[in-house]
Amino acid sequence: MPHTAPPAFAPSRAATEAVRHELFFLNYFRLAQALVYAGLAFSPPALGWPHLNDTDTARLVALCFLGFAIAVAALTRRTMPWTRLVTSASLVIDIVAAVLATGAMQDARIGIAMMLAVNLAAGALLLPLRLALFFAALATLGMLGHSLLNPQGDASVADRQLLEAGLFGLAYFAITMLCYVLSRQLRASEALAEQRSIDLANLAQVNELIIRRMKTGVMLVDDANHIHQINESAWMLLGNPSADQRDLGRVAPELSRRLYHWTTSGKLDETATQLADGVPEVVPRFSRLAPNDDALVLIFLDDTSLVSRRAEELTLSSLGRLSASIAHEIRNPLAAIRYSAQLLAESRDLGGTDLRMVEIINNHCVRLNDIIENILQLSRRERSRPETLDLGRWAENFVDEYRQGNDLGNDTLRVISNGSEPVAAVADPQQLQQVVWNLVQNALRYGRMPGEPARVMVVARHGEHGVPILEVIDRGPGIAPKVAAQIFEPFYTTHEYGTGLGLYLARQMAEANQSSLEYVRVAGGGSCFRLVLTPPARVPGSDAIAAP
Repeated sequence: MPHTAPPAFAPSRAATEAVRHELFFLNYFRLAQALVYAGLAFSPPALGWPHLNDTDTARLVALCFLGFAIAVAALTRRTMPWTRLVTSASLVIDIVAAVLATGAMQDARIGIAMMLAVNLAAGALLLPLRLALFFAALATLGMLGHSLLNPQGDASVADRQLLEAGLFGLAYFAITMLCYVLSRQLRASEALAEQRSIDLANLAQVNELIIRRMKTGVMLVDDANHIHQINESAWMLLGNPSADQRDLGRVAPELSRRLYHWTTSGKLDETATQLADGVPEVVPRFSRLAPNDDALVLIFLDDTSLVSRRAEELTLSSLGRLSASIAHEIRNPLAAIRYSAQLLAESRDLGGTDLRMVEIINNHCVRLNDIIENILQLSRRERSRPETLDLGRWAENFVDEYRQGNDLGNDTLRVISNGSEPVAAVADPQQLQQVVWNLVQNALRYGRMPGEPARVMVVARHGEHGVPILEVIDRGPGIAPKVAAQIFEPFYTTHEYGTGLGLYLARQMAEANQSSLEYVRVAGGGSCFRLVLTPPARVPGSDAIAAP
């Protein structure tokens, strides 16, 4: 699943990690600062430096500050949820300790003031600007107050100390502002980097998914014939080898040979080849992953069946438009021929032979008109208008209308349904009429044993999981398996007067209605054309079925 960016109010992982590092730095710097205070307060008197104005106060401040620094450093991880509160309280203690240490260790006042600047800078990285400036002002007031309330030496020395305190205050404000601006830029850069990493991770996942689902097989092979990556299509075109088989020479020797020939001669063999039993033929193509790198090669396996299918679809589309154009041109003279033949048949001067000729003309005009109608249906591809139907009632009405419009003679056509239980389905009634009419017409014409009448049934029933099914079954000789595999292909026919478009159009209209049409051989002889339709969506409180 692709990564998602964190909410605007939640700190990112990179920002949280940066705050943790800055808090660690501040706490451990405070510990080092406290050790410096302790070292200055407990320095041997023989060194003579620094001069302690108040030894007891200096040592007490150093020990208390050291204990506080150790406690805060030890509790750094636990205080992470309260970073702002802990940092603010710690800065107050840092400023108080620095002011007291400056008063007790006058000789080290400059170093103490400089170390306090580091505390304020770290605080500016962790706190909002107003709060950081407040502590800079507090530190400035502390240093100025110490210089005013505890003057050391004559007036010139006091003035110098006051100037130093003012300059330190100015430095505190400048450092605070600078560190705050830098912290904002760092946070923005970290957030941008994290967002870029999320985008790159998402892009990598999308690319991997696209390559994995591509119809073209894709493989990445190194110079040692080792397969590094392979998508699903390539894995299937190689015959579904096991996951531990990564040697191209063993998985596909012919492909390995062609790769070696391409790398040594630079010539590509573009003939189709079958890499494993039971898989389509492919045309391999090779490309180096980098222009100047021979270590990795991308192999593309183009499935020739997909190319052929696409070419067939384009051919059928073009043929359909061309045939429709020709059919329109043929229709007008055909109508004139048929009309003239009908008028000629009414003449009383014609003999038996002439009447037979006129009958042949009429029969072939009817056949040619049927061919034109099929071709026009192939080119129209009208959009379906589905309705909810009761297949049992619809089949009964269809059979009644068919009997009224066609002379069945000794042939039989009957309906078998679930009785009172409705078989609900969603389909376009007009297109369903054309599909079933075509199937019944074929069953009555071809689904009969020699010398016997045809027996055709239209069955409406429920299949597995309540799927609505409509079947046209005959008791004829059936269809040979070799022929059955091709009967839905366009322009395929075994009859000398057939167009090969009836079953193709029937399947196309079935698919336009989200249904499927298939041939099923009947045990004991006969054929079954099964139409599996779409059941209606279940809407609570609405079980009505539209009348056919």
